[in-house]
Order: sequence, then structure tokens, then C-alpha cells
Amino acid sequence: MAHILRNHFSVVERFVRAPQDDQSRKWRNDVVDGAIIGLATTELESPKIGDVIPATTVTPDGDGYRLNGTKYYSTGTLFADYVLVRVADSKGALAATIIPVKRDGVELVDDWDGSGQRLTGSGTTHFRNVRVEAAEVIFDAPHLGYGVAYSNTYAQLFLTAVNAGILAAIERDATALVRRRARNFYYAPAERPADDPLLQQTVGQISSHAFAARSIVLAAADALDAASVAFTEDAAKFAPALDAALASSKAKVVVDELTIRSGSLLFDAGGASATKKTDNLDRHWRNARTLASHNPGTHKARALGDYAINGTPLPAMGFF
Repeated sequence: MAHILRNHFSVVERFVRAPQDDQSRKWRNDVVDGAIIGLATTELESPKIGDVIPATTVTPDGDGYRLNGTKYYSTGTLFADYVLVRVADSKGALAATIIPVKRDGVELVDDWDGSGQRLTGSGTTHFRNVRVEAAEVIFDAPHLGYGVAYSNTYAQLFLTAVNAGILAAIERDATALVRRRARNFYYAPAERPADDPLLQQTVGQISSHAFAARSIVLAAADALDAASVAFTEDAAKFAPALDAALASSKAKVVVDELTIRSGSLLFDAGGASATKKTDNLDRHWRNARTLASHNPGTHKARALGDYAINGTPLPAMGFF
């Protein structure tokens, strides 16, 4: 499933694609050889609003560090070779560390029980006195990693692209479902389901939603590509990154809604028999709803409205 690799691609883009030292070159070479990188960022504690300092910490240990803490939603990490962990030092400075998942003190727990995205391995990860070398820690800076403004836009658009893919699968299944239906409702306007104008309309709506979702994601990807080129040329360029974040946020608000709605329309195309567990067609709605919940569209829409009305830039970090 595409979601499993989201964090891998995000970490590669952020730290590995353009290596700046021997350690990052090692990570790059390992990725070229097939290594997968997972992510461990989210915690279940309830910090104050706006407080991004994690409870997971690195403390000095000789010429390196010791890592301690617990992360939740470690998507893809169960299947990974490395894991990137968001941490803070004793002074609250933010950093990321990339370490092998088999290092002593790392425990991966397969306890994700979400209603959707059940195969992503988004479980808990414990770090108990894990040895971390100094070169494996990257502190945030304005030009590096998580310190770069709108550095998380890629990861957000990736999730929206996954939902667009789910919508394409809904279109495929809805079309096949109507084609193979042998009987129709006794009050239907056509005896053969494939000739029923109401079912045709339903599939047409889903198909239109799938086309719109694909087009929107590709447009946002073009904006993100332009921002990536601008950053490569001049790390101080801010406007293209904001434009990409705006496009990605707008894409999420629309694509999530279209996908979730289409996941429900699928059952209008199939009737009660489409709810059979053996067909598992409800997975589309469950997966789309779970993905959309990763960062609430209501917050994205509000921020977009504030920008449109007042010119307030989107938050430069986090879910934008």
C-alpha cells in the first residue's frame, strides 16, 4: 500500500537525496541498495497548543547521545530498515535522528487498530536508552531538514495523492460492479443495471470526481516542483514554498471530500449486495476517511480562508 512508503520518500527528499556529509552519503547509498526508512514523530502526550517540543529526547553520552521516548503512528516503520525520530535535546532544541530499527533498545509494536489503513504498520515505537552517534543527529536549521519553511508540504501532498488513488480504485470497482450486476431493483427504470440511467449517473459522478482529484493533485505537484527548484537555486526563496503549501492544502480540502463521498456513492451503484464482507468494498471509504483524519481539513480550510481574506501566511511548519 502506497501509504507505507510515504515516510520513506519524505525522509529521502529531506535528508538523503542531496547528501552533505559522510553520514548522509551512507544513508543515500543504503537507500540505493534497497533500504527503507520509516518515521516516528507523533506522541500521545497532550502538549500545549503550538508546543512542538517532543517528549522524546537525546541526552549526551560521551561523543554521542542516548535516545529515550515513545512514538505513536510510526507508519511504515514495521517494514523499514531505518527510522527517523523527532527529538529534542536538554535545551529544547529540535532535531531528527535516523537510526537502524534493529539497534539495541528499539522496540516496534504492531498495535495499530484504526478502522482503515490497516496494513500500514502504524504502531507504537519505544526507544529505551538507545545509543545514537553524533553524526546521526541533524538539528533543525533554516536551510536544513525540518527547519526549512514548508518542508512538510511534500508529505502532506503525498497523502492527498493516496486518496486520489483510492478514488481511482473506487471508479474502477463501481464500473465493474454495475457491469456484472445481473438484476436490478423491481422499481428501476431499466431491467438491466448497465442500462439504468440512475446507475449510469452514479458512476458518472464517481468518474468525474476521480478526474478532478487527479487533476488537482497534479496541479499541486507542479507547484511543489517549482518550489523545490527555487529552493535549490536559493534557499532564501519563500514565495514558491508558500504557493506550494497553498496548492497542497487546497488539494487536500477538495480531494478528501470527493474521495469520501465517492466511497459512499459506490454502494448506491451496487445496492445492498455490495456490502458483503467478501467483496470488502467498504475498505475504500474506511481508508479514505482514515487518511483524511491525519490532519483535519477544517484547520486547512480555516487557514486558507484567513490567507484569502487577510493575507495571513499559512503556518510554515507541521501539517502545511
